[in-house]
Amino acid sequence: MILDRLENASWYRALGPEIASALEYLQKTDFSQVPDGRHELDGDRLFAVVQRYRTKPLAEAAWESHQKYVDVQYLVQGAERIGYAGLCDDVPVLRPYHAEKDVVFYDAKGDFLEVREGSFAVFAPHDIHAPGLCSALGDAPATVQKVVVKCRVADVLAS
Repeated sequence: MILDRLENASWYRALGPEIASALEYLQKTDFSQVPDGRHELDGDRLFAVVQRYRTKPLAEAAWESHQKYVDVQYLVQGAERIGYAGLCDDVPVLRPYHAEKDVVFYDAKGDFLEVREGSFAVFAPHDIHAPGLCSALGDAPATVQKVVVKCRVADVLAS
């Protein structure tokens, strides 16, 4: 897991061309002009999901991980907490892996990251995460705009 500000993205380009492309897209795009939804950057190898939503209380946290994609999650507007836990053998599975949706849900507990506007987080397949939680800035639900760039794991590992 990586958490940093987008202005420091150049430090992470060495992680491979897919991660570099994701970060470059985030740096160069004016998301006030991009509608919500899926936007293909390189077919199913690299795509972005632009979304606006209300954060939710910790009790509604959905702890998840992915097998086919690395998530690069960028907060365009607002702030949220994201839960984080390392994937290990003793984390109970709530709902098994769904290949079409590329997600497995866990009964996990972990730490919480405060992700503020202008920050990004990278979650690999071994990173359980619970996005979209109410920010510690006040714990009341708030609207955020987030972009999640999905980088296909097979391509990231091949770099």
